[in-house]
Amino acid sequence: MSEKFNNRPLTHYAMLSIAVAVLTFFLKLASWHLTGSVGLLSDALESLVNVAASCIALASLWVSSRPADDDHAYGHTKVEYFAGGMEGALIIVAAAGIGWNAIERLFHPQPLNDLGLGVAVALIATAFNFMVARLLNRVGKANHSIALTADAAHLMTDVWTSLAVVAAVGLVALTGWQRLDPILGMALAMHIVFTGVKLVRESMMGLMDTALPAEEMEVIRGVLAHYAAEGVQYHALRTRGAGAWRFMSVHLLVPGEWTVMHGHELADRIEEEIHQKVSRITVTTHLEPLEDPKSWEDIEIKRGQPLS
Repeated sequence: MSEKFNNRPLTHYAMLSIAVAVLTFFLKLASWHLTGSVGLLSDALESLVNVAASCIALASLWVSSRPADDDHAYGHTKVEYFAGGMEGALIIVAAAGIGWNAIERLFHPQPLNDLGLGVAVALIATAFNFMVARLLNRVGKANHSIALTADAAHLMTDVWTSLAVVAAVGLVALTGWQRLDPILGMALAMHIVFTGVKLVRESMMGLMDTALPAEEMEVIRGVLAHYAAEGVQYHALRTRGAGAWRFMSVHLLVPGEWTVMHGHELADRIEEEIHQKVSRITVTTHLEPLEDPKSWEDIEIKRGQPLS
């Protein structure tokens, strides 16, 4: 990502998303008014949901940008998972609305009007959505922001929906089969539900402190394995993500005759190397003597213990 993107706060992109969502909503509303297509009406309703979703993303990014404090020592970045889950839920609600309108129009088909102008307006709105979705996805992935990537997924769902609706409207114009419009609307509603469910699942996994992705775990294990030549072993490696930040802790087992200074210098080197290879990670190390049997009693994460 270029430097100019790195210098801008993530809230800048959320505000851009809100502006484009409002613009595309009115463009699609005009397209529906011109044609009378239930597909285009459903598309406009989904854009209205995009406005709400973008507002949620903005609010979550504003909260997550706040520094850690006494009550939130690990920061506020986990709020982005709530945003992602709410956006997923809104996508599902939008799909339900699309399906309802499609079923109603299936039993009461109506002719479409002014297709040329209506389709042109819809395509202009789709182009805006596509450009902003690509930008949000790029920035979101670079900054590990689930709020922005969820917003991008929401907008891309809107893009594919719009393209499919435009194609259906074109087929209706060519074939004269009016029920094709609502049939496609129902199919799109089912597809959109899957996108919403995926976002909700990803957010739930984040809230449950799921371990870091496999590729990042491989990097961390590679760094730790590199120090085996110095007589260092490790266990109890635990990781989790919290929005844009990562957290890990590990027990380092070193020869008991080492001085505290020697062990501290080693831990600093390991932490620095991990910081260089994995972005935005907080590393906590705990030194233990290799020779002490008690050092090996906490190798595995303790599971199944009662909370009381």
